[in-house]
Amino acid sequence: MITRTQLRIKRIFDVVLVLVLLPILLIPILILITIATIDTKRYGVFSQWRVGQHGRLFKIYKVRTLREELHQLGHLDMSATYIGKYLRKTKLDELPQLFNVLIGDMSFVGPRPDIQGFADELEGEDRIILMVKPGITGEATLKYKDEERVLERQKDPEHYNRTIIWVDKVKINKNYVLNYSFYLDLRLILKSTLNK
Repeated sequence: MITRTQLRIKRIFDVVLVLVLLPILLIPILILITIATIDTKRYGVFSQWRVGQHGRLFKIYKVRTLREELHQLGHLDMSATYIGKYLRKTKLDELPQLFNVLIGDMSFVGPRPDIQGFADELEGEDRIILMVKPGITGEATLKYKDEERVLERQKDPEHYNRTIIWVDKVKINKNYVLNYSFYLDLRLILKSTLNK
């Protein structure tokens, strides 16, 4: 299981990596926000409350991709602009989460941060997932990289998400916390980079 020392090393790594990446990616992020502002006719940064480490709520930041924030399961793509669909598919809309990593709300690797009604309702041994900060990427993120498309094909997307996908994600994320290693984080970052 992940230890306090490992959590501290993980945090130091996150800060160092984000300080290396931000000078390189700051201008592209600002360009994406400007394009999103023009494309959606709304401010180009979208923020939403998510469940973080120890169940604490924080605001996650993304490049806005939707004309209206219709975040019902299975309907995310319906209001996405043409550019927004591309940003969502390539995950470029998540670049502002580097700021979430910098301020300590997120890590590069960990369970994806959920809206209320999921991680905050974990019980028993499953609450071990809340020991770590949510991540930009992780094993469950990679497995379900096409989650929106999977949900769109379901008759009852919300039921499928809660009974199939969410249950599997909890299992995957528990395994991540129980078998954590710094090497595992590096491997998942590399795998995420190559899967773009």
